[in-house]
Amino acid sequence: MARITLEDLEGLGEEAAAGGGEEEEEEEERGRLFAHWEAVANTHRVSLPRGERWGPIVQMTRHNQAREPVPYVTLSQHEKREEAAYEERQYPAGKWACVTKGEPMYEQSISMSFMKLMRYICKENSVGCYLGMTVPVLSEIHLTKEGTELEREVVTAYYLPGEYQQNPPVPTDPEIHITERAPLRVITRVFYGMTTEETILQEISLFWELLGSTDTVLRETYIVAAYENPSIPQRRNEIWFICRAE
Repeated sequence: MARITLEDLEGLGEEAAAGGGEEEEEEEERGRLFAHWEAVANTHRVSLPRGERWGPIVQMTRHNQAREPVPYVTLSQHEKREEAAYEERQYPAGKWACVTKGEPMYEQSISMSFMKLMRYICKENSVGCYLGMTVPVLSEIHLTKEGTELEREVVTAYYLPGEYQQNPPVPTDPEIHITERAPLRVITRVFYGMTTEETILQEISLFWELLGSTDTVLRETYIVAAYENPSIPQRRNEIWFICRAE
């Protein structure tokens, strides 16, 4: 099992409230949150050691309701059995904070990358404050030549909120890179639940069956879009097929 040491989370906890009673309540809340997120981490094949501080988890949980959507334009929708089967979208160019990991398992790579992005979002940046959460968080993946497995390298990306698009705060973590991503046209399909290598490969296969034979999208590169935090069992995700440049 890979280990998220959270060594880079030290010092990010919120200041303790004044007074013994409030401090005890704060500690109890941290204990409850830790137990909750430890269970979540276990589902992603990573460990969350109690002995280290984990301020970003607390802060992200408390700011959980405020989420800015990544802007896009819907180009077309395709329905099947009176439900939206998939839709085509255009995303504009924009600045993203990106982390690249190549752990043995997909779940480990995205978990470790998101921990780093949490730290950046919460405080470890040049402005020293919480930047705000945007959705979805993207994971760019690649299939092996055989098309039966994922390549180990995964790029996890967080879209900078609108107020920081022109002048993104600089990460203190050298593994986080601010990238200007070109406009992107994708065909998307919703699915729910955990995102593992197995479920992603299954969703890609199902989407190809639905879409049929076409040369308009890439076959080796895909994007997984996550809209909700890992604590939600049936959380909303999307698989994105990337349209070829015209």
